[in-house]
Amino acid sequence: MKLFPVYHLLILLSLITTSTTALIYSKEGCKDTCGKVKIPYPFGIGANCSINQWYVVDCNSSKPYLSALALKHLEVLRVNLENQTITVNAPSSIYNCQHQNRRQISSIDLGRSPFFYSYSDNKLVLKGCGNALIMDHGGVVAGCSTSCTNYSSVSERNNCFGIYCCQSTISNDLQSYSINLTGLERQGGEGACGSAFLVDKRSYDEGTFSGQSTGVDNPYVPISLLWTLTHSDKNKLSCCDQGGGLTNYTVDLFNGTSVNYWRCYKDIIYEGNPYLPFGCNRIVCASCNNLFSCDYKRNNNGDAVNFTCVDDTYKFESKSWQSQMGVILGVSISMGLLFLIAIIYALYKVIKKTKAKRRRKRFFKRNGGLLLKQQEEAEPSLVDKTILFTSRELEKATDYFNENRILGRGGQGTVYKGMLVDGRIVAVKKSKVVDESQLEQFINEVVILSQVNHRNVVKLLGCCLETDVPLLVSEFISNGTLYDRIHNETDEFPISWNTRLQIATEVAGAVAYLHSATSIPIYHRDIKTTNILLDDKHRAKVSDFGTSRFVSMDQTHLTTLVKGTFGYLDPEYFQSSQFTEKSDVYSFGVVLVELLTGEKPISLTRFGENRSLAAHFMLAMEEGRVMSIFDATVIKEGTRDELLAVANLAMRCLNFSGKNRPTMKEVAVELESIRMQHVPSEVQTNFEQVMYREELQLSTYGESTSSTFMSVDNIN
Repeated sequence: MKLFPVYHLLILLSLITTSTTALIYSKEGCKDTCGKVKIPYPFGIGANCSINQWYVVDCNSSKPYLSALALKHLEVLRVNLENQTITVNAPSSIYNCQHQNRRQISSIDLGRSPFFYSYSDNKLVLKGCGNALIMDHGGVVAGCSTSCTNYSSVSERNNCFGIYCCQSTISNDLQSYSINLTGLERQGGEGACGSAFLVDKRSYDEGTFSGQSTGVDNPYVPISLLWTLTHSDKNKLSCCDQGGGLTNYTVDLFNGTSVNYWRCYKDIIYEGNPYLPFGCNRIVCASCNNLFSCDYKRNNNGDAVNFTCVDDTYKFESKSWQSQMGVILGVSISMGLLFLIAIIYALYKVIKKTKAKRRRKRFFKRNGGLLLKQQEEAEPSLVDKTILFTSRELEKATDYFNENRILGRGGQGTVYKGMLVDGRIVAVKKSKVVDESQLEQFINEVVILSQVNHRNVVKLLGCCLETDVPLLVSEFISNGTLYDRIHNETDEFPISWNTRLQIATEVAGAVAYLHSATSIPIYHRDIKTTNILLDDKHRAKVSDFGTSRFVSMDQTHLTTLVKGTFGYLDPEYFQSSQFTEKSDVYSFGVVLVELLTGEKPISLTRFGENRSLAAHFMLAMEEGRVMSIFDATVIKEGTRDELLAVANLAMRCLNFSGKNRPTMKEVAVELESIRMQHVPSEVQTNFEQVMYREELQLSTYGESTSSTFMSVDNIN
């Protein structure tokens, strides 16, 4: 019995001895405090007391100063060994721009020093009306802005959410920065941008920064610097031998570079200075018996520990009947929970199914289902012509609209490649976010394609209106667009002249069909090479009817907002806003010129009116040098007469006056005639003497239009 109080007495004595052991913070023979600030190693008061010259601290009038940096009046406020930071009073990055709308403040450049502005211990604060950005070599590190609806309501330090005050953290450690400060006008028209500064979080949040309210009371701001030790410093360190040692860390800078440094690391609870061999004491919670655990918290300097004992055990006694009741109760609760989960799951499935059904109906209505029904009621021939796919079918077909399935992106949406359950390869067009105008275009395309049946027009297979955006399903055309085939400079096998004639004839026939052979005439309104698809046999397929329009039999034109593509846009339509079938003829004329010359409709190398391919071609025709702008493949494989015949046809299509242009039916007939006369197997040689000047008789295309043709630069 006498051993019990003796045991407690020994524990008490060990605690007293441990708590009263003097901790070492500086090198032997060196002071460890200046005034009220503790200066631990690797810093030192005096040249021989620090690890190197950068860590020398001067103690003047009981105030410590970090003297090695460019400005020698950096007062040291705190050194934190655990965070490896030193907090100093830096020259203020605060500027009250009450009379200046813009101001840039630069920081101290730490470029050659082992110090960095710590991203985890500092933050940007803006007080007043304006915007503040922290910049590092042109890059934005952090920023925030304020509004001043009520200038007199100054925000509190811990309630800084954008009205007259804002805060932001920085993303990386820095060695220099600048603050761009822009002022805003507050109510009454007075300018008052206030102030902006980078400040130590702890000093600002605890209220120890005296200049935080206005930024002008104190010319200095407390800023925390991360201090680092180089590989040469490593040999001067003798870390505490009680668990731990030297560890390598990395500083990631904003410019993408990184710096490696060393620090003493402990894997035990300790207090004191780990950078000295006998500078730290291991904390043992001797007063906490086996029923408690030790909880600790470090002080602001990270070198001392306050610990408490926390009860983390739970004891209870149980009897046999209590165990049996526990088992019975546990089984009952488990069965009840399983039954409840089953009911909840069943209800969840029912509710989910009901919500999905309602959502599909809502999407169907929003995506134009009612509009489609109205169109079918107005045109009985459209009934049952449109197949409605389910969203699940198309999700499976496109692998849930995988990015790898994208065939192209257009003005009205994105096209995906898909495979239906029956093995058919299709193209699924997913429209963009629906608004009223886009909805009308989408339904319009569905209605038009539903009644079109032509071998050279993309066939509509169906649509889906029960998803968040409408989907259009059409046949898949395997060989890309005519634009890609003409303008692909890396193509080893350019399109032959015979194939170009075939494509031009097929497209002309398809557009003539739309103009005159359908029950209601259709104006395409966007004929261009990107809307002409090619299959594996180079058969042409006209696509993209999103901007097309029906025209009554007694109508001669449509008056609409000008829509189209630069380079293909009819100048007469641009001036009058009246779209006629001859506007499609003009666009087709540009396609013909592309096939002849292999050039793009808008050139980035030509200037003025000649940027337009149509204007460039017409000028070459008028000057008699059109053969010089033809594509090499065309010249090699075509005869002079048939090339000039196609060129004259293109000139007639590009006539500024729509009434002087041929109809698409006439164009198709003439192209078919030229194609029938072409002998593709012959290699023509009679062009070797025909180079840059020719006398051409241009009587077939009517009056000259060069003086009235618009430059694409003038089209907005």
